[in-house]
Amino acid sequence: MDKIELQAAIESCRQEMISLSDKYGLSALVVIQTSKHLDHLLNRLEDVERTG
Repeated sequence: MDKIELQAAIESCRQEMISLSDKYGLSALVVIQTSKHLDHLLNRLEDVERTG
């Protein structure tokens, strides 16, 4: 996945997490799982940016 694809995936995941947290609350398992996925995507983007 290249930088542009990662950025799009990050924004999509962020919007999903916001929507889920509005519906279920911040402590819901699905929100926590989505947050962890977002963290993973952000880490991958950081790696891509670091390595060029």
